Amino acid sequence: MRSALPRPGRVRGTAAGAAAVLLAASLAGCSTEDPPAPNPQGDVRIAAVGDMNGVRTSRRDSPSGRNGAAISELVQNNEIDAFLGLGDFQYAEPRCDDYVKYWTKLWGGTKGKLYWVSSPNHDWKPGRNEDLDDFMNGQCPGAPDKAAINQQRGFIGNAQPYSKDFGKWHFVFLSSAYWTYDPGEAWALAGWLDKDLTAAQAEGKYLAVVYHEPYFTSDTDQHGRATEHKPWIDVMWKHRVRLTLSGSQHNYERSCPVDNADQCVGDGMTAFQVSTGGIGLRPFTSNPPYIEKRFSDTHGFLRLTLHPDGSFDWNFVPTSGTSTDSGTRPGP
Repeated sequence: MRSALPRPGRVRGTAAGAAAVLLAASLAGCSTEDPPAPNPQGDVRIAAVGDMNGVRTSRRDSPSGRNGAAISELVQNNEIDAFLGLGDFQYAEPRCDDYVKYWTKLWGGTKGKLYWVSSPNHDWKPGRNEDLDDFMNGQCPGAPDKAAINQQRGFIGNAQPYSKDFGKWHFVFLSSAYWTYDPGEAWALAGWLDKDLTAAQAEGKYLAVVYHEPYFTSDTDQHGRATEHKPWIDVMWKHRVRLTLSGSQHNYERSCPVDNADQCVGDGMTAFQVSTGGIGLRPFTSNPPYIEKRFSDTHGFLRLTLHPDGSFDWNFVPTSGTSTDSGTRPGP
């Protein structure tokens, strides 16, 4: 399996230095083999959400607690093959103690099937809060469990990209932190992404990309679209990525199949923005034409069933509120 992306050693210090070392490891192209996926040619069952746990949030009846319990139950009952954590795991400037005392209490049951991506600021800011990668590798005192991807690959740095096959689907995990802390390395990462997706396409895989800060999104009073991500979007469109998953906005959105020029097209990307993990929700302040469904009044998570012919089904599961969204996209 390509792009296991080894960790060359512990990275601390400046953002540019950290990003450069991590990306150098990625571009080296070293790999290790993952354990065989369950039913590798069948359906792949996924849950996904971001923006999960508020400052000192540990109440099980909170929106965070309800989401964490629902997804943990799916993991424990083997009803999903993967939980995709879309960034912003714990607010506001978390260190090991915060992950152990708060996130673990409500979401710890998801770790056995967790594949994660870090965001800038809340997950990782060099020199301020740098412990998410330690936590995911079971190195924070009091939380020895490792995330699923760390069990398979070993230590993964906060901004380190990686890719992973789930059956006939190939997922790439990219940290939006590059665009905040070292845009030059973010541009270079577009080249790595191009090579990775080229190899996956040659193997007949269907493509998906996970990154925290959304490009296809409505504005809120706090955030707009991540326009700086456009070089990544251009590469995704070149390879006809089927779906993307992001967070950040504190609401839910789904786009039409969209191209890199914001046009709804038959072979475009279906962009899901799922930041309804438990943080306070935000209303929309713009109305882009490529958004087909959105709401900002319900916490919950997205369930996806990915089929081996490239089609997929989606269902937003509300856990605090009543809005939902479901549908099917046919295969290419």
